[in-house]
Amino acid sequence: MSTPRLSAYRSTARLALIDILHEWRVSFCLILALAAVLAPLLVLFGLKSGIVTTMRDRLLSDPRTLEVVVVGSYRLDPAWFASLANNPAVGFAIPRTRSLAATIDLQAAEGRSLAGAELVPTASGDPLLTGQAPPNGRDQVILSHSAAQKLAVSPGSQITALVARTLNGGRQVQRLPLTVGAVLPEASFGRDGAFVSLDMLAAVEDFRDGHDTPQPLQSRTFASLRLFAASLDAVQGLADQLRAQSIEVRTKADEIAMVKSVDKTLGSLFAIIASLAIGGYLLSLAASLWANVDRKRKDLALMRLVGFPPGAVMAFPVVQAALIAILGTSLSAALAGGVAWIVNTMLANTLSREEFACLLLPGDIAVALAVTVVLALLASSLGGYRAARIDPAESLREI
Repeated sequence: MSTPRLSAYRSTARLALIDILHEWRVSFCLILALAAVLAPLLVLFGLKSGIVTTMRDRLLSDPRTLEVVVVGSYRLDPAWFASLANNPAVGFAIPRTRSLAATIDLQAAEGRSLAGAELVPTASGDPLLTGQAPPNGRDQVILSHSAAQKLAVSPGSQITALVARTLNGGRQVQRLPLTVGAVLPEASFGRDGAFVSLDMLAAVEDFRDGHDTPQPLQSRTFASLRLFAASLDAVQGLADQLRAQSIEVRTKADEIAMVKSVDKTLGSLFAIIASLAIGGYLLSLAASLWANVDRKRKDLALMRLVGFPPGAVMAFPVVQAALIAILGTSLSAALAGGVAWIVNTMLANTLSREEFACLLLPGDIAVALAVTVVLALLASSLGGYRAARIDPAESLREI
């Protein structure tokens, strides 16, 4: 672009800004009109985002939401588990022994005891551990909240596991000293449970089956497994894959489907309302700019007469529309932010510290600004086209 033409465009931008400031009442009305349309949309989007995000966060805060519970006993060999490990829908999987062999009696040093605690295999990456390190070897255990309360123990305490079996008509009991590595929150596991390594769980099953020496993990089959999906969206698909292999499972698919349904419904409602509002604003802005060009035909014709090229004259309403869009979006964001704060304050008693009923993110504001500017430029291009077609001679007729 040549220097004179570039200078003309700069002068057009400066004149457009001066004109907005000179007719500040009209400009302010246009900005308010934009804010009146956009602010409610931002609040509606914030409510949709906040409600759905809160519901999803509450589901994800309970790691059991991702759990796919296997029902019944099967014969699952190492090859089957190797294939499962390569499934991208799997977030965590670990073999599990027969439920009848997966219980244990626990005794604390103070004399308290707990009969029939559930043995749960665990390893690194277990969602129920909530960031805790898994048991280090067979002599360490992680207790559920209820089990730790009944035994009156805490991390670092020493307890004894009692594993009993009946062999050749006689009852045998093996005592295993264990160290409590951690205690899980009550929300992670609501039953009396002892989380142990897979080696420990397999050794308990082998002992009860009459084997004094544990079988190698690489060559044994397991009756079940603990399985967690990689994400909420993967739960249903993973469950369907297992059912296709005649493995019965249970999931919290209904709760997940409810959140997705709310997200979809609110998204559709937002799209309908937004389309109507944006369409109305687009027509309103186009009409306003059209009328503004008609009102300033003499001034625009004078610009043509003094040598402004058609493109520079066309840029006059476009620059004004962009400025109005930016200022209107800024006002809308401020108003919507205030409403969001009021809504979150009113509902604070029903929300946790990190939850919001109305959530407006900077990225959402940026998208709203970009869309508004683009629509304003499209609408103003019609007025700009009319401005560029004004005959310079019109300014002479008014003299």
